[in-house]
Amino acid sequence: RPMSEEKSRLDELLNDPMVQLVMQRDRVSPKGVRWMLERARARTEDPSLPPAYMVARECWEHGICS
Repeated sequence: RPMSEEKSRLDELLNDPMVQLVMQRDRVSPKGVRWMLERARARTEDPSLPPAYMVARECWEHGICS
């Protein structure tokens, strides 16, 4: 998939009102989500979404979630 298509899909997801409510409840910012995904992508040649436990660990370790 082209990077622009992936960015568009991520933007669509992060702009969804229900996703925003869940992120707000969990104190996660869209900027933090983007940062975690970029880090995960940089570590692997496989551009798939990392498993939830990796996302959660990164979130807490870097103070993105509170």
